[in-house]
Amino acid sequence: MPTYDELSNAETAGSSWDVFGRDDQLGTVNLLTPQRVAAAARLVRTGRRFNLDYPVNAFEPYPTGTRPRTEHHVFANNEFHRDDWLDSFYLQSTSQLDALRHIGHPEHGFYGGLPAADNNESSTALGIHNWAQSGIAGRGVLLDVPRYFASEGLPYDCEQTIAIDDAMLDAVARSQGVDWRGGDILLLRTGWAENYTAKTVEERVEFTKRNRSPGLAQRESVLRWLWDHEIALVAADNLAVEADPVVESDFRSADDRPPERGVDHSGMLHRPLIALLGMAMGELWKLDDLAADCAADGVHEFFLTCKPLNLVGGVGSPPNALAFK
Repeated sequence: MPTYDELSNAETAGSSWDVFGRDDQLGTVNLLTPQRVAAAARLVRTGRRFNLDYPVNAFEPYPTGTRPRTEHHVFANNEFHRDDWLDSFYLQSTSQLDALRHIGHPEHGFYGGLPAADNNESSTALGIHNWAQSGIAGRGVLLDVPRYFASEGLPYDCEQTIAIDDAMLDAVARSQGVDWRGGDILLLRTGWAENYTAKTVEERVEFTKRNRSPGLAQRESVLRWLWDHEIALVAADNLAVEADPVVESDFRSADDRPPERGVDHSGMLHRPLIALLGMAMGELWKLDDLAADCAADGVHEFFLTCKPLNLVGGVGSPPNALAFK
């Protein structure tokens, strides 16, 4: 594997497109080799299982206002039959996994150089089905940021922007006795989702007007850290994995303009992380129960599985993720 700094010599500087091949559809999920998956499976010792998905509609109303509530309908053809269907099922409205076609780079296009014009409604390139068919399984590692702050006697507020840089990632890992083996699945607990889901609807509406969140810093050093640690998937319990809003960024361009509608991704990690490095990203994962167990037994590693929907061309999916200890 080339280092992150060596990627600067790539044809598209800073990209992994030539590492896995220009026709690659998996990105960093390629790092989950059979040998690594087999080794990770040996981490299961007690058989304890932890659901990492929030229920559908757990984040209603959705903070960005762009993903309406899912409607669940049940019907019966006779007294002893039940069936159901969903309306308005936004696949990234709760715990989610972003497909590689989700976010592109304004200069270089989508992962592998796919032009924006070719990433259209009829296209299936870079869809979530690729990960559904390959399967995602490996060694998961939880970094518990609120508990780290508490152990250091530092104030922490999950309703404020806290930019978690590479030095802090190292500090949290050291405090938990975590090592890195390559092909790890990084789970970052910030406490944001626990806080949001505990609010009433009225409180959520009020909070959304001033929404802030801890998360990864928009720094090239964070990209370097993730790539050089060979992280296969990074997921967090907040809206974007990265800090919100973007306060300082290494990725802003003088040509950036706010979009006509939707979220402004200017300066965000999403662009280089997904489009250039091909890294799998998960958002709004349910990490509270797993974090409590890790704190109790001091073991922050586990076997993790993630099985997104086999939706050909899908842009995102609930992760259907489980951790086994």
